[in-house]
Amino acid sequence: MLEKEIGINQFSIYASFKNKRGVLRESLRCYRDKMKRLMDKLEASPDGVAAIRAYCYDFLEFAAAHRQTNGCLIHNTLGEMAHVADSELRSEIMPFVEPLARVLREKLASDTGKDAATLDRQVNYLLVGLQGMTTGIKIFDRQQIEDFVETTCDKL
Repeated sequence: MLEKEIGINQFSIYASFKNKRGVLRESLRCYRDKMKRLMDKLEASPDGVAAIRAYCYDFLEFAAAHRQTNGCLIHNTLGEMAHVADSELRSEIMPFVEPLARVLREKLASDTGKDAATLDRQVNYLLVGLQGMTTGIKIFDRQQIEDFVETTCDKL
């Protein structure tokens, strides 16, 4: 597919990336760099839960702008390969997940006096919910996804 799509031969692809895993790793790096803008905006916002809500909507806009009807590359890779991913592949994925969890926790903590256990549960809930939202983008219409975002953020 890559040969056909970008008009180069397999030799050129493997010369640049060595193998299919190399193509995947570089794709994840590139995608993570694009997603970094959303993370930077979330991290810079002083708005707590409102910042989390905005992050969800920013992600929806990002997905729409990039015609991501197949969902999020990072979340899809996590969902499909996490149980078999080697350390090299995990090293491309976890630098996105771990900072996201940290920033979500900071935003949740800034709005309330929740104890550590509650914050942990809510961060885990959001991480799983975001994973579900990226899958939902493939199936549900925009209103259904927005209802998910609103209901989720209203419960935080």
